[in-house]
Amino acid sequence: MWDYTDKVMDHFKNPRNVGEIKDADGTGQVGSLICGDALRLTIKVNKETQVIEDVKFKTFGCASAIASSSVLTEMAKGKTLDEALKITNRDIANALGSLPEEKMHCSVMGMEALDAAVKSYRQGGKPVIFEQEPGTNIICKCFNVSEQTIIQAIHTNNLKTLEDITHFTKAGGACGQCKGEIQKILNKVLSCEIPSHQKEEKKPYNRMTIVEKIKAVQDVLNNDIKPKLNLDGGSVELIDIAGNVITVKMLGMCGGCVNAAATLKGFIEKTLKEKLSADIEVKQ
Repeated sequence: MWDYTDKVMDHFKNPRNVGEIKDADGTGQVGSLICGDALRLTIKVNKETQVIEDVKFKTFGCASAIASSSVLTEMAKGKTLDEALKITNRDIANALGSLPEEKMHCSVMGMEALDAAVKSYRQGGKPVIFEQEPGTNIICKCFNVSEQTIIQAIHTNNLKTLEDITHFTKAGGACGQCKGEIQKILNKVLSCEIPSHQKEEKKPYNRMTIVEKIKAVQDVLNNDIKPKLNLDGGSVELIDIAGNVITVKMLGMCGGCVNAAATLKGFIEKTLKEKLSADIEVKQ
């Protein structure tokens, strides 16, 4: 029995946005029944704002696949297409509290299906099946996993072992003939990393340039704050930075919520203080 979080079990037992949108603007599909997991994602897009107004899913797979697909629909709804494409498999797993390492490939499947759905919309609405680009070096032929996909998974999720790669991508999880090649890719990537003791010391927030501050704040907003606000239908947008004062705009459900002030100070400001500097003040 897998050790699932309460959020995973909630989304598994009570999945959100199940089904298929009629006259969808974009349809993305990933996986196959032969491989054991499959996901079909449909989206409705506001043509003027490029905001995803609705998203639904159908999936064949385990509890992790259902939960990952369900929470992804909540995260994507209300975002622009470009914002949605920034959602990573790690964001999906974090929104669920975590996933067993052996099930992380389910979150990757959701990320790929969303990518295919957006591509479908931008190509006129014809359904798109996520697949590797022509000429891509396919390492795992059983699950059609490319060298680039493996490298991206290593960097995004800080993978260190062959087993980690299989958990996140399924590569090497069937016949196993590709494990030698996967290990070579892993060794090559890890050999290029700078040892932790040689890494540049993180620059304090008050010594950053304005460009560095914008990037640092955006990273915290995207990775630590927005995913949690998205769960309740809300979001936040960076408006301005002046010294230690950060101005933001509350979006979605957060915009008109009676608890917006508490969220601003008790969550957004608190998180930015913890991640960047205790001197930071956040205003609407």
